[in-house]
Amino acid sequence: MKDKTLSRRDFMGAAAAIGAFTVVPRHVLGGAGNTPPSEKLNIAGIGAGGQGASDLRHMESENIVALCDVDWRRARGMFNRHPDARKYRDFREMLDKEDDKVDAVVVAIPDHMHAAASMVAIKRGKHVYCEKPLTHDVYEARVLAEAAGKAGVATQMGNQGQASEETRLMCETIWDGAIGEVREVHVWTDRPLRGINDVYWPQGVKRPEETPPVPDEVAWDLWLGTAPERPYHPDYMPFRWRGWWDFGTGALGDIGCHRIDPIFRALKLGHPTSVEACCTLVNDETYPVASRVTYGFPAREGMAPVTLHWYDGGMKPPRPKELEDGRKWDTNGILFVGDEGTMYETRLLPESRQRAYGKPPQMIERSPGHYVEWIQACKGGKPAGSNFPDHAGLLAQVVLLGNLALRSSLKEKVTRARLMWDGEAMKVTNMPEANEFLRRTYRQGWTL
Repeated sequence: MKDKTLSRRDFMGAAAAIGAFTVVPRHVLGGAGNTPPSEKLNIAGIGAGGQGASDLRHMESENIVALCDVDWRRARGMFNRHPDARKYRDFREMLDKEDDKVDAVVVAIPDHMHAAASMVAIKRGKHVYCEKPLTHDVYEARVLAEAAGKAGVATQMGNQGQASEETRLMCETIWDGAIGEVREVHVWTDRPLRGINDVYWPQGVKRPEETPPVPDEVAWDLWLGTAPERPYHPDYMPFRWRGWWDFGTGALGDIGCHRIDPIFRALKLGHPTSVEACCTLVNDETYPVASRVTYGFPAREGMAPVTLHWYDGGMKPPRPKELEDGRKWDTNGILFVGDEGTMYETRLLPESRQRAYGKPPQMIERSPGHYVEWIQACKGGKPAGSNFPDHAGLLAQVVLLGNLALRSSLKEKVTRARLMWDGEAMKVTNMPEANEFLRRTYRQGWTL
C-alpha cells in the first residue's frame, strides 16, 4: 500500500482547502519571524526582474525555489540573490518540472501575459500572487477569478495600497457620514507623465519601423507570448510595454487598480451601468497621451448612485473652492464630493474641518501587510484583501472596461452615446462592436 504519511505538500494543500472554515493555529504553521524551514512556502517567481524582484523580496521569509524570466539581463539581480533557485525562461516548463516542489507562484510580467501564467498555476492547484491590473482583458479577469474560486487556492492582486491605513481611513470616514451621501468622485494620475516635465513611458506614438537584433539574453518569442507576432524593438521592453495596446493597459490599467481600489471599497461599488471617455489623439498601436473616463454606478446597499471620473496624462479636476491657497493640488489624487462636504485623499476640506472632525471610529480590521496577507492565506488563514474571487476580479473588470471607450475604432460612436454595460452578462448592450475588445484572440500555441 502507498505510504500514508502526510507529506509537507499534502499538509499545505489541506490547509488551503479548509481555510474557508478555520485558520490553522500559529503553533502549527509557525509565526512571523519563527516559521520553521520545513513549513515555509515554496515559491516560484514568474518574472524575476523589475516589479517581480520587488515582490519576491517581500516574500523572502519563505523559500524562493524557482525563478523564470524571458529577459535574463533584468533577472540577473534576483538570480544572484537566490543562487540555489532553479532558473527558467518558459513558465510552462518551470511548472512542469517543479510541480511537486512548488506551493505558490508570483506572477509579475507584462499585462498581456498575466492571465495565461496565472491560469496555468491555478490549474495545477498553486496559490497565486499576480500583479495589477490582474489581466489585460475584461474577459480574462472574469474567468481567472472564477477559476481561482473553484480551485480554492489563495490569491492576491498586487495593488499594495489595499492593505494600507489610508484605505481604511477613507472607508471609515465615508461610512461615518462625515461628508454625507457621496454622489461624485474624481480620481487622477499623472501617468504616463512623470510629474510635470517627464514621462514614464510613451503613448500616442506609432510602431517603430526599425528591426534591431534581439539581445542574446532575451527570449523574444516567449516575451510576445499571447500577443500578435512583431519584430523586437527596445521601445517595448522593459517597462515601456505599458503604453502599447497589444502588451499593456495604459495609464488606466497601470494605476487604476491602485487608485480606484479604495473608492471601490468605500462606496461598495459593483459593476457600472455606463462608461464614456474622451482623450487626445489615439491610434491602434498605443494609448492616448491623456484621457478622461467616466463611469456611472447605480444605487447599492443603501448608497446613492455615483459618478466616478478618471483622469490621466496630467489632467485633473478643477481645484475645489474648499482647498486653501498654498496647499498643493497634486498630480495624483482622489476627491470625494458629498452632500455635506468634500474629502481630498483621507482629509476633509478645508483643513479646519478635518481638525474639528478628528478620526473616524475604527470599523475595519487592520492588515498585517499586503504580502503577509497572502502568505498567511496560503497557509490556511483567511482570504487576502485583494483576492481574485471576492475583490480583484471585479475591480479589474471595471477598470479595464474604461479602455473600451478609448478604442480608436469606437471613438466617433462614443461621441454619440455612452457605452451601456450589463456586468452580469459581460457585454455592452447598445454598441455590439465594442464587445470584440472584451477578449483578445491569442497567438497560436497559447490558451487560457
